[in-house]
Amino acid sequence: MRRVRGPRGPGRAGLAPGIRGRRTRYYFGCSAQLQDFTLFLTTWRDMKPIGKVLCAAGVVAGLVAFFWKDDFNPESLSGARVLVTGASAGIGEQIAYHYARFGAEIVLTARREAVLQKVMEKCLTLGAKKIFYIPADMSSPSEPEKVVQFAVQKLGGLDFLVLNHIGTNRFQEWSGDVEYTRWLMQVNFLSYVALATAALPTLEQSSGALVVVSSLTGKMPTPFTTSYSATKFALDGFFGSLRHELIMQKRNVSVTLCILGLIDTASALEYTRGKVHLSASPAPEAALAIVRGGAARADEVFYPRWLRQLCCLWTLFPSSSSQVLRTFYNYSSP
Repeated sequence: MRRVRGPRGPGRAGLAPGIRGRRTRYYFGCSAQLQDFTLFLTTWRDMKPIGKVLCAAGVVAGLVAFFWKDDFNPESLSGARVLVTGASAGIGEQIAYHYARFGAEIVLTARREAVLQKVMEKCLTLGAKKIFYIPADMSSPSEPEKVVQFAVQKLGGLDFLVLNHIGTNRFQEWSGDVEYTRWLMQVNFLSYVALATAALPTLEQSSGALVVVSSLTGKMPTPFTTSYSATKFALDGFFGSLRHELIMQKRNVSVTLCILGLIDTASALEYTRGKVHLSASPAPEAALAIVRGGAARADEVFYPRWLRQLCCLWTLFPSSSSQVLRTFYNYSSP
């Protein structure tokens, strides 16, 4: 006896051909995506460290470019009252020149009085409305408060405190010199804390800004910078924490940390010669990035800008990033 099939019901076997086709294509699409993802993981696993870093760098660079915003207003610096430390040479000297061009009132400080006088004279020709200087050695714990008092007395207050001075970085392997590390910590970190503490009351009155010049070595450790890196990590920790507290207390003082790479100052080029396979960035441009970032009240400034991506990669892939980083240093000439 022949069996006769009736019409199909609403069950799965009875789906209309179009619906069955769409579901088949859906499962096929998921399968294809899974295969693509598996292929990506396999490729990533087999990729060399430099490949991983470059691949991730492209993603991070795209995100940074998409969200980048520049709030710099040059007019905000006309008549601004600024104290710049480490202003006799290098980045500090260039920072002073930029503030002068914007018409600021400036106090300069550094150890060498004769050089400070020359910087002051050039600032006047560039357009500084007022300018003063005070020689100071930041290895002395009593100097920071004196410098801030002098600046407040001469300018009637402060709108910007730019902390830029540094002690000599030997750029060599760790030799066990604890005394040098103590001295460097005083110059590169403790004096920054003392200056900021002394200036906070006047900065709060003016809704001013703390601008802290730091380094990539304060975000990720690099060879031959043991003591120097320690001081820069200390800056990052202290002023990052201080920023949180000022915001929570509703005290309108911004804190801008400036993360710099290798800059073409005379001292940096001398100490790194033959030891680092990197191109140095120009000091005038680095100084301008610092001035702009402080005026825009940015949390962080990276110069060159690709250092931001590098720090992100360090956080995401520390092992691979470290392997790549070491290839830029010459161990045979520490």
